[in-house]
Amino acid sequence: MPTIAPWAFVLAVPDARRSADYFRDVLGVRVLWEEASDWRLVERTGVRIMLGHCPRDMPASELGSHNWFGYLSVDNVDALYAELMARGAACTTPTDRTYGMREIVVTTPDGHRIVFGQELQR
Repeated sequence: MPTIAPWAFVLAVPDARRSADYFRDVLGVRVLWEEASDWRLVERTGVRIMLGHCPRDMPASELGSHNWFGYLSVDNVDALYAELMARGAACTTPTDRTYGMREIVVTTPDGHRIVFGQELQR
């Protein structure tokens, strides 16, 4: 069976440069493809997100539950929460879930939501 490896999430954003700046300044990623006209690639510890410049598309903030785009495991959700809050992220407080995860939800200025979760120690 062919191997499929993770590569990147793809998000439509109204302004790729502004969104990339947010991901860099607030979420602590590095920005690649800075010279491209319609795309930016952001990356942190192997997780990649491609930001596509789509100024005429419906904003993610108007998509309701369809604006969730990823669930990522983290080894210390509380430390990540503190880091992101210090940088000004719109982030929920860490919450223990009945399904065994401790999670935070980050909402980008464009309205995309991503969950970071850590398995609870039982």
